[in-house]
Amino acid sequence: MSQSMQGHGKLAVIGAGAWGTALAVQARRAGGEVSLWAREPARALAMQALRSNARHLPDTHLPPGLHVTADAREVLSGAELAVLAVPTQHLGAVLGDLPRLPPSIAVAKGVEAGTLLFPLEILAQARPGLPAAVLSGPNFAHEVAEGLPAAAVVASADAALRGAAIARLGTPGFRLYAGSDPLGVQVAGAAKNVAAIAAGAAIGAGLGENARAAIVTRALAEIARLAVALGGRGDTVAGLAGLGDLMLTCAGASSRNFSLGLALGRGERAEDVLAGRSSVTEGAATAPALLARAAAAGVELPICAAVAGVLEGAFTVQGAMESLLGRPRRAE
Repeated sequence: MSQSMQGHGKLAVIGAGAWGTALAVQARRAGGEVSLWAREPARALAMQALRSNARHLPDTHLPPGLHVTADAREVLSGAELAVLAVPTQHLGAVLGDLPRLPPSIAVAKGVEAGTLLFPLEILAQARPGLPAAVLSGPNFAHEVAEGLPAAAVVASADAALRGAAIARLGTPGFRLYAGSDPLGVQVAGAAKNVAAIAAGAAIGAGLGENARAAIVTRALAEIARLAVALGGRGDTVAGLAGLGDLMLTCAGASSRNFSLGLALGRGERAEDVLAGRSSVTEGAATAPALLARAAAAGVELPICAAVAGVLEGAFTVQGAMESLLGRPRRAE
């Protein structure tokens, strides 16, 4: 990796959803040239002209120097670093359409249905040998876009890439920590979305705060077991990408996954809730995929299994909770 990456050369953000837009704004806040790619030409033109993302972050002003376009070649031309802010379920297809990529940071969370791959595994399959990192943490996009205090971890086996990502995206208000366990970070990021659906369902069904606290705590144990089984580290799950993100997603009203669970707990159907959304709710597709990935590794995920069952209509929220409470007693 070139030494110039430690500076403030051009950064390309692929994906103009809420998180991609927020990180593009944050990158401009950190200094340097930033280009943002939106898949739909009409949206790109509107964002560039009106200086806002009306669909996902209507209250955020796009700063001067942030260029928005639907031309991927233009966005990536001369870029020293790319941020891949495409939902996990669409990442593979988008990568197939993109020209040559510079070293990249994946910021989506989840497991691809069918392949059961995490984002960096999808990237490695599509672009073998490309230096890559993952950024994750307890971050709501609109708060990062507003410049409110936040922290996250950038994890990679490539120390130079970690440093470049932190230099390009970090500011005093957005504190980035370097991590060397990208697999553990990705497991935590995927599983916390599923746990948030369970936490929301408990609240929506009127099961109380005790139930939510129990779900969050046991979900943390599930995440740690799976991370270690897949080759990650348990201490990663105790950090920003694990416990931090889990706390935010299971309690924050802005969480799409928590709000889906809330609706399920109130008796709404998952397909009806998801059909009315313009943003992706990663936990819905991740739950069965993560369950399958865990089964292949010989790891039980009772909470994830309960969420997957509710999503597919196999049982009700009340029935799922009774199933969890009825499991054999064991030491914590």
